[in-house]
Amino acid sequence: MTFQMVTRYAHAPEDIQHYDTSKLREEFLMGKLFNPGDILLTYTYNDRMIFGGVTPTTEPLEIKLSKELGVDFFLQRRELGVINIGGKGSITINGQTEEMVKQDGYYIGMGTEHVVFASADANDPAKFYVVSTPAHKTYPNKKLPFANALAKPIGDQNHMNKRVIYKYIDASQMDTCQLQMGYTVLEPGSSWNTMPAHTHARRMETYMYFDFTDPDARVFHFLGKPDESRHIVLSPEQAVVNPSWSIHCGVGTSSYSFIWAMCGENQTYDDMDQVPMSELR
Repeated sequence: MTFQMVTRYAHAPEDIQHYDTSKLREEFLMGKLFNPGDILLTYTYNDRMIFGGVTPTTEPLEIKLSKELGVDFFLQRRELGVINIGGKGSITINGQTEEMVKQDGYYIGMGTEHVVFASADANDPAKFYVVSTPAHKTYPNKKLPFANALAKPIGDQNHMNKRVIYKYIDASQMDTCQLQMGYTVLEPGSSWNTMPAHTHARRMETYMYFDFTDPDARVFHFLGKPDESRHIVLSPEQAVVNPSWSIHCGVGTSSYSFIWAMCGENQTYDDMDQVPMSELR
């Protein structure tokens, strides 16, 4: 089993004006999330989010971070969101096991000492996408089945952005310290997400792209200030960090899905600053 956590630092808007493609990818892209038997994480200084993939096969896996965070156990001062995008699996939380099929989610509150991830079939492993943010209060653990996710259809075919937003961890339906997390599925024939673009200065966001209808497809993810935009090309099951001052939108060469996760000082989902199309550069 390989456990890896890399650190990525925060950036001023002026920094990325000087980045070439390789440097931009190095600073903002998580190129490998899921590797059988491994835990692969990124710690970003943007609101101190930890995100990545847990892929158990023949043996269960547990995230053990203590010295790195100055704590006795991983979630001593953190909360955790999980969505399974792979085969059947389970999560055992302080000795209590819950089954997790594809698209099921889970919220795990601060103070939970043991979270163990397992797959039902090593040849078709679960792929747990995990996001953890600092917390100040313990809220109840809660399983979030896909069937119960709050669905919000949005967009239209004329603008190639017809999609459904599924809210899993959202302040309108459950309490958390700051974490928000959800799942967006583009309809066949649609390729744009989150356009017109916006920013939300009071929270940062990560995007993890997957379930491409064509395995050779790619998504062009746009970030940066509206008048200084940059792009990163992503393959399936890669993720990107967006600072709070940055736009975050994308277009794919086929339809796809993505998991978004946010944290910061404001949990109001609609708290965003729209960017007029005329201001994009």
